[in-house]
Amino acid sequence: MTDELKEYRPNVGIVVVNADNRVWVGHRFGMSGDYAWQFPQGGVDAGEDLEAAAVRELFEETGIRSVELIGRTQDWVIYDFPPEVLAQKKIGRNFKGQKQIWFFYRFTGQDSEVNLQAHGEQEFDRWEWCGLDRVIDRVVHFKRDSYRNVIAQVEALIR
Repeated sequence: MTDELKEYRPNVGIVVVNADNRVWVGHRFGMSGDYAWQFPQGGVDAGEDLEAAAVRELFEETGIRSVELIGRTQDWVIYDFPPEVLAQKKIGRNFKGQKQIWFFYRFTGQDSEVNLQAHGEQEFDRWEWCGLDRVIDRVVHFKRDSYRNVIAQVEALIR
């Protein structure tokens, strides 16, 4: 690969809503601070169906399987990586940013189903059910605009 940045890494994001209309958020493993919370998300393998990728990523990152699809974004939600992220080999991976299709699920299981070590690479060190109105203030700055878009779409579904 050359030093030039590819445009946007294809990715899926997942919002899980419980019976009280609170959303699942996780605190990124190995990160400190108040802005290390996010929804589950992850890359799409070559040729992988987007919803299959969402279900796979959700299980790998949270252990959750008990969900019912309630919606998804129709268009890609795009954000750029800031320079400090581009400098990190693991996160930046030579992409300008990420483009995401978001899937919205209703959680139908029990909290005991959550297993942050369900997969080899742990993404989160803790989790909670959070009010939609509190999510933005807990997310890293460069994802906030994309999260506002996603949250507005979730709110329209669950109200």
